[in-house]
Amino acid sequence: MKEVELIGSYWTLAGDVHPHSETEFSPFKFEDRVEAAAKAGFRGFAIKEADLEHILKRRTLKEIKHILDDNGMKHVELEFLTDWFCEGEEKKKSDEMKHFLLAAAEALEARHIKVGDFETKITPMPKLIESFAALCKDAENFGTKILFELIVDSMIKTLPETLEMVEGADARNGGIMIDLWHVVKLGIPYEDIASIPSRYLLGIEINDGTLECPWSLHEDTINHRKLCGEGEFDVKGFVICMLEAGYDGPWGVEVLSQELRREPLEEAIPHAFRTTIAQFPGYY
Repeated sequence: MKEVELIGSYWTLAGDVHPHSETEFSPFKFEDRVEAAAKAGFRGFAIKEADLEHILKRRTLKEIKHILDDNGMKHVELEFLTDWFCEGEEKKKSDEMKHFLLAAAEALEARHIKVGDFETKITPMPKLIESFAALCKDAENFGTKILFELIVDSMIKTLPETLEMVEGADARNGGIMIDLWHVVKLGIPYEDIASIPSRYLLGIEINDGTLECPWSLHEDTINHRKLCGEGEFDVKGFVICMLEAGYDGPWGVEVLSQELRREPLEEAIPHAFRTTIAQFPGYY
């Protein structure tokens, strides 16, 4: 059996920092997070743009790369770029962030950059295809991939539309990031995810949660996800489905949870790894 390689997604390892707050950088030192992730067994590490900006106040990209390499981080993920399909001032700000992330991706030899939308900014498909193709072309010059994450708040919310965009762009380095949370909340059958052509299915993130909740979907998404095996999702079934479909890339662990944020660094990161690796055949 091929070794399972887990990426510690940003929000899983960041500690007590709230999504969409004014300061989205981790209160934990970068090197402490990376070392704890490596010790737990993670083979990949994710950095959000706000966190990267904060780290760069005391570290250079070269130093960041050395820390990642010294701790055996095979996969580096950068996130998150929005508004790449917009016009005017929104596009101008997006382009500034794009250049920042692409330069970092090149220096850190990042596997991919995650992109998407959080505000349901409905956009005609031809424009999305054109914009995604252009973004991928830019990224190719920096040696990285662009992964569009299908999420509940995105400008496109169905798998067919997502495939239409990435297939229309037809970029060698462009594809889809699938997050189990959004698969479940959008009601997409696992078999549909398994049918995504392998050239486009370039990343998977897993997590757990409840099937129904008393709060809003947004609140559920950013505060009440659970670690794998601690909720009501059929995580093992999803993993088996994707392995049988031939997915052989790394698996992100994407858990936005107010409970996890309260755990000390030395407890939260091993907790996230143990519960996730237990979902894979041979690790039960």
